[in-house]
Amino acid sequence: MPTQSNPAIVPGSGRILGRDGGEHPSKAAAKPSLMLKRRLNTSPANAYSAWTDPAKIMRWWGPENCAVYHAEADVRIGGRYRVIMRDDANEDHDVSGVYREIVPDEKLVFTWAWRSTPERESLVTVLLRPDGNGTMLTLIHEQFFDEAARDGHQHGWSGSLDKLERDFADNPKT
Repeated sequence: MPTQSNPAIVPGSGRILGRDGGEHPSKAAAKPSLMLKRRLNTSPANAYSAWTDPAKIMRWWGPENCAVYHAEADVRIGGRYRVIMRDDANEDHDVSGVYREIVPDEKLVFTWAWRSTPERESLVTVLLRPDGNGTMLTLIHEQFFDEAARDGHQHGWSGSLDKLERDFADNPKT
């Protein structure tokens, strides 16, 4: 039971029991997030390069119905990246952000904002860990504007990571 100074979390709900006994959204529930994992058939160094080399980004970034035609990456704290892809309906999708944390071959943290909605900035963390003769990639995308945005990004990231996984299955050394 919650006390006045210590509200209780309602398990699995993203809500807390307030002092008044009612349920209220927790801060975590206010900003949806997602986490995806993939095991890649390559080294952490090669996986890192796939996220930081524009020529490699162009091979896998975006869901199945999109192809990247422009990628840039200034991989340093405060450096910017930008990726523009075109979907089957000939519509462009332009995303960019700033690198906030970089640990070569292990971790990238960067902001994420679509050109069409720059006020909806979110945060992406990519973790790379050795896993036998491959790499376990964990992608965490947080601070979404709403659940619909999270769900759309889940679809986009899932398709992207499927393409990345296939690329390394075919070419583990690249």
